[in-house]
Amino acid sequence: MESKVKIRKVEKQDLDFVYKAICELENEVLDFEIFETIFSENISNLKNLYVIAENETEDLGFISFHTQNLLHHCGLVGEIQEFFIHQKHRGQGVGRLLINEVLQYADRNNLKSIEVTTNKRRVENVAIYENLGFTLSHNKFTIYK
Repeated sequence: MESKVKIRKVEKQDLDFVYKAICELENEVLDFEIFETIFSENISNLKNLYVIAENETEDLGFISFHTQNLLHHCGLVGEIQEFFIHQKHRGQGVGRLLINEVLQYADRNNLKSIEVTTNKRRVENVAIYENLGFTLSHNKFTIYK
């Protein structure tokens, strides 16, 4: 595990790190202005949890978690929207620390479940999520417009 990893809430000054991370995850350059607007909206929404892992010198990764009340669960459900660990810090427990923040948030807020979706092209993520305690239980269908 990284020495002295700190987990904290994402703040406005983390925009550049999060932007670069999401562009890397999506393998494309996203519109920065639109991204910044959504980023500001999402980190200020009390139903969302955005946390970042850092050490003394750099940002290591972050996770975003959105919650909503769903009829078919009769309660609050959370979904991990983005989960990024910088390549050179993977396999060192940083992801586990970020997931633990989500689990603690879920416990404090009595969530019924936590969901995560991964793109089919990221085959390795299935094993990672299973190792973190998730069960492959649903299929997700998408229409792009």
